Amino acid sequence: MLCSFYFLLFTFPAQAARLQSWRLSPAQNQLEFSTDDGVQPKAQLLNDPTRLVIDLPGVTFGRPQVTESYNGGVRSIRVGQFDRQTTRIVVEYAPGYTVDPSRIQFQGRTANQWSVQLPTPTFSGVATPPVTQPPITQPPIAQPPISQLPPTSTGRTFVQSLQATGDGLFLRTTGATPQVRSLRSNDRRQMIIDIFGATLSPNLFPRDLPVNVSGVSRAQISQFTPDSVRLTLTLSPQSADWRASASPSGGLIVLPQAVGSTPVTQPPVTQPPASQTAIVQSVELDANRQLIIRGNQPLSYTTGWDRATGAYRVLIRSARTDQSFRGPQLPAGSSILQARVRQDGNDLALLFVPAANVQFGDIVQTSPQQLILPVRRGLFPVTPPTTPPITPSPLPVPPTTNPRPVPPRVPNGRLVVVIDPGHGGPDPGAVGIRGIQEKEIVLDISRRVQANLERGGVQVVMTRNADTDLDLQPRVDIAQRANATAFVSIHANAISMSRPDVNGLETYYFQSGLELARTIHRNVLQGTGVQDRGVRSARFFVLRRTSMPSVLVEVGFVTGRTDAARLAESSYRQRMADSIARGVLEYLGSRSSR
Repeated sequence: MLCSFYFLLFTFPAQAARLQSWRLSPAQNQLEFSTDDGVQPKAQLLNDPTRLVIDLPGVTFGRPQVTESYNGGVRSIRVGQFDRQTTRIVVEYAPGYTVDPSRIQFQGRTANQWSVQLPTPTFSGVATPPVTQPPITQPPIAQPPISQLPPTSTGRTFVQSLQATGDGLFLRTTGATPQVRSLRSNDRRQMIIDIFGATLSPNLFPRDLPVNVSGVSRAQISQFTPDSVRLTLTLSPQSADWRASASPSGGLIVLPQAVGSTPVTQPPVTQPPASQTAIVQSVELDANRQLIIRGNQPLSYTTGWDRATGAYRVLIRSARTDQSFRGPQLPAGSSILQARVRQDGNDLALLFVPAANVQFGDIVQTSPQQLILPVRRGLFPVTPPTTPPITPSPLPVPPTTNPRPVPPRVPNGRLVVVIDPGHGGPDPGAVGIRGIQEKEIVLDISRRVQANLERGGVQVVMTRNADTDLDLQPRVDIAQRANATAFVSIHANAISMSRPDVNGLETYYFQSGLELARTIHRNVLQGTGVQDRGVRSARFFVLRRTSMPSVLVEVGFVTGRTDAARLAESSYRQRMADSIARGVLEYLGSRSSR
């Protein structure tokens, strides 16, 4: 039965778009979702059971339907491709629960970022309200020896992704705050972290992750029992124990117990009295490429990567700034893209976003009132993605005839190219045949493009150089701040799994990017033999909002039988990267000769 409740929201130009992210918080009765371009949502409320259906016309989802289940009044959220032009989001309530349609509020923060405030569901008495079942009691675990039973769980947790961070691991979860238990095996070579009342998302990939962080070489995650998820860390016997704790932004942070401030070999630091607050007077980036932090009294600190922002954080204990605080000057081409100050309770967080190929050294305390953070430029190694190897059946790759040589080094001058690997972190992008993920394919190709361009004398800025989450506006901000000569966003395409026959290269541009798009597209066709699906104009956010010539390259379809098999091969990704870099260098060479 269809209620007389129907939304037609603000109208924006109909353009091809992709659903980038969504998040439902039953506790706050709020749904948020974003697309990569403007969208005109439509919504309707259905009965038996009560369902809020939100259609996103002109939006593609690019992966199989995803379902997340909950306890309480909200039963589940389903996200999938309703038809070829429409992505559908369905919030389903438990039997007997209803909501007041007049209290459902849509808010368009921007044309592509939406928030839906849902009313608190009420039980109408028509059906029996859901009952939260106690967790299944697990038998003792034989390896490693574990005799404790899991604690009682009051809600369901859904583990969506696992990723390595600068100093540990992060598990993105939805649903209830999980209860966890950490145990070390008798031989100290394994750390077992059990997450009770939890279910592993079928889309979580990879499940076996090389780590190489603080003595841990590998992290494996699995559905250990119907009611628990197990994270197993393989580590050296002498390394510290690891513990998991809930993150304020949602999910689980997994860190070694010994994580803390970087050891200091300089003169001992006098800790300020608890009642005394230090004033951080200035942060300066000097000519020797080091950040100098000065205070009015001894500074106590810790360092590490900030998960909420992806920035490198120096946390000054019991500190604040005042009106005379001076921040660093960051000229164009600076090794630091962004510097921010954030007050975390009684502590002061200094957040630094590095440019591509920039690393931070160990902090040095040259005096009780002064810290120096070295900033080092250096190439990151080009490594294959962490995806487990896919071994598709061999497919013939058309031979390349008369391959175009890579042009010589571009003329001297400040030429900066921003390479933007799409998606990342909890957003895998398109997921294709045999679980191949867009975010990992495009990051690997982008790193190889970076290496080629730098050998050609071009300065490269990467919007992300790891499996990190990055929204669209920060990608644009990075390109604008770098005053880039060109912007190249690298993605992989997808369509329904029922269409493995759809394969090929698509290159998109907006306004000034046509020549760059044609040059890259031609080089990729000649260098890889990929099927040609054309150069097209599009209003993608990162193309519209950047001021330099910008293109978006869809390197192939992860749902395509031919493309997925080729993209799974390291040698083919190298050919793809070589061809993209060759196109960029050719474009820069022709541009400078005018």
